[in-house]
Amino acid sequence: MKKKRHRKRRGKPNKRSRLSVNSLTTTNLRTANVSTTLTSLQQIAQAVAAASDLPKALEFIVEQVRSVLSVDVCSVYLSDEKTSMHVLMATDGLKPEAVERVKLQYHEGLVGLVAERSEPVNVKNASQHARYKFIPEIGEEPFQSFLGVPLTQQGEILGVLVVQQVAARRFKEPDVAFLVTLAAQLAGAIALARAKGTLIGLSHKKSSDKQFFEGVAGASGIAQGYGVVNYAPIDLESVPDRSVSDIKAQESLFLSTVSRVSDELRKLNRNFIGILSDEDRALFDAYALIAESDSIVETTLERIRAGNWALGALRQTILERVQEFEAINDPYLRERGNDILDIGRRIMHRLSQRELFRSEDYPQNTILIGEDLSPIELAKVPPERLVAVVSGRGSRYSHLSILAHALGIPAVVGIADKLAVNLLDGHRLIVDGYRGRVYVEPNKSVRKEFSRLVREERELTKGLQKLRKEPAVSLDSIRITLHTNAGLLADLTNSLQVGAEGIGLYRTELPFMVRDRFPSEDEQRKIYRQVLKAFVTFPVTLRTLDAGGDKALPYFPNIESNPFLGWRGIRMALDHPEILITQLRAMIRASEGLDNLNVLFPMISGVEELEAAIELLQRVYEGMKAERRPVRMPKCGIMIEVPAAIYQADALLRRVDFLSIGTNDLTQYLLAVDRNNEKVVRLFDSLHPALLRALADVMEIGRKHGKPISVCGEAAGDPAVCILLLGMGTQILSVSASDLPRIKWVIRSFS
Repeated sequence: MKKKRHRKRRGKPNKRSRLSVNSLTTTNLRTANVSTTLTSLQQIAQAVAAASDLPKALEFIVEQVRSVLSVDVCSVYLSDEKTSMHVLMATDGLKPEAVERVKLQYHEGLVGLVAERSEPVNVKNASQHARYKFIPEIGEEPFQSFLGVPLTQQGEILGVLVVQQVAARRFKEPDVAFLVTLAAQLAGAIALARAKGTLIGLSHKKSSDKQFFEGVAGASGIAQGYGVVNYAPIDLESVPDRSVSDIKAQESLFLSTVSRVSDELRKLNRNFIGILSDEDRALFDAYALIAESDSIVETTLERIRAGNWALGALRQTILERVQEFEAINDPYLRERGNDILDIGRRIMHRLSQRELFRSEDYPQNTILIGEDLSPIELAKVPPERLVAVVSGRGSRYSHLSILAHALGIPAVVGIADKLAVNLLDGHRLIVDGYRGRVYVEPNKSVRKEFSRLVREERELTKGLQKLRKEPAVSLDSIRITLHTNAGLLADLTNSLQVGAEGIGLYRTELPFMVRDRFPSEDEQRKIYRQVLKAFVTFPVTLRTLDAGGDKALPYFPNIESNPFLGWRGIRMALDHPEILITQLRAMIRASEGLDNLNVLFPMISGVEELEAAIELLQRVYEGMKAERRPVRMPKCGIMIEVPAAIYQADALLRRVDFLSIGTNDLTQYLLAVDRNNEKVVRLFDSLHPALLRALADVMEIGRKHGKPISVCGEAAGDPAVCILLLGMGTQILSVSASDLPRIKWVIRSFS
């Protein structure tokens, strides 16, 4: 049938149409090859990511690459920094006994050349190459063709992937491209598999010798404690393994949950009687049978009986079943893997609802861990039990890090590419927030050394506390006002204890983020009143709602491809004036009889936005005067955090009482560096010349108008930046409470 339709469409082809048909046929073949290649890449990468340890992952790689490229040999060498060696860790085609025994110096052989150049090396006659190294015990004498590509992760060489053939030939470009693409995908998975194997090995040992994983230093400090993983049940891979003592209870919980889910699925079948055909409705019964099948139920029960809790056992079973289906070439059968995944998630969701984590389950010295922790998840842990946080995603300038900094607890973030964080659950950990390291099951000597560092840190803090009542005056008698940044009521106590002279930035987002609706005017008023009363003799700057970006409201979803350049801050507030008006009323009502309120508008990028915001503020004030409330018009300012505002600072400052430079977002936008992206955060530089020029320009405009300019954000708490800001003539700094004593010492130590 297909051939007849094809002929009818073509008619009688001339020479030109034959060329078109030939081109079309070639294109179809290429498309098919590309599709096959992509499928092979995906299958290999997924299988490696799901591998239980590094040897299994590497074994699968060499077998599959040898098969896909039809080569005689595939091998993987991994780089060992400690010994400066490339070690043969897996091979399919060379002598198996050579694995882990064959080692090459970093700049030795063709493998060393690949690592040295960080690019593919494609050689027709390997034995004739100047860098060829003959190793008798490896069994590669007959293989002439050599193609090696580097395994690289964020600029670091992890190893070399090699294919070889007996025939002397250069590998074709598609083969090189395939291997390069595969290596790029596998590098991260290999790093995770290596970390996973290391952690599994640690679980069978009492301690390790300085075994650590390196991420990004999110908030400074050192803490020792035990990992508690915060997981999302719908994301199976984030669910940790967790030992249980009451195995019978876990078995019962799992079986009753499976029964409940199966009943729900069969009920769905009955609900659609008369709406769907019998054949379509049978799908729900099929799902129920899968949920109850031995391949899921019995396998999970075996894992529970081995000591894992029901959630962890189910995760292992479902991911194993899904992997089996994804390895099948038939598209229809491969799609059944998604059915297994959907059913697994449904059981997992029901199971997690009955296995809720209570606040009392957080141990003393909890180190909270998650794939992408948010400030809300941090706030759920009792403050007296939380000593540190570790997040797979994020950077030093993410809101999680900023909040941890404000709470005075260390944070290590951006560690997901080095470690599957769900494996840290229950492990004894040391979090080094200065160097961005997480030590796992450290031995006694390592724990002793870090305990000493903690004592020294406390002594230093105690020494700085002596400056609490001293003014921040430079050696040449210039007085600097030190405010603090806050976002929690708990921050107020810390701010008062370190001698803050006011709140330079109170982030109002958290009360909006922790609810399932917008907070009412009275709920907001009570919170703002506590903040204003705590600093009754000092100014308090309340920033209006700055939702969006990495501060999403769960009940007000807004899906954007680029949220940091999207609908956030004042943009959202002006589109929904009812939200901003309610907040402004709550702020002004809270200030009755105190008169220390300053209002700060975020994300202002032009005069038109500012005038619209001021008009709403004026309307609220006039309305409250008409109600005969004893209120005063608060001072009004804006955040300078959008580059456009720098070039309009003169016009903007004519319309407000003060400016506050938000260095976190301003740096992000000036340098085009997402501050939450751990892959580029190294480019986020608070001492970048462009940022320093912008700060100096805004300071000059402030002096011209005789109006105060404050600098807030993480840069203001950096001693090196602080010294430069003093030189620029800055007179107000707003820093986290944990940074204030140190910054005061810097000010008092320089002219």
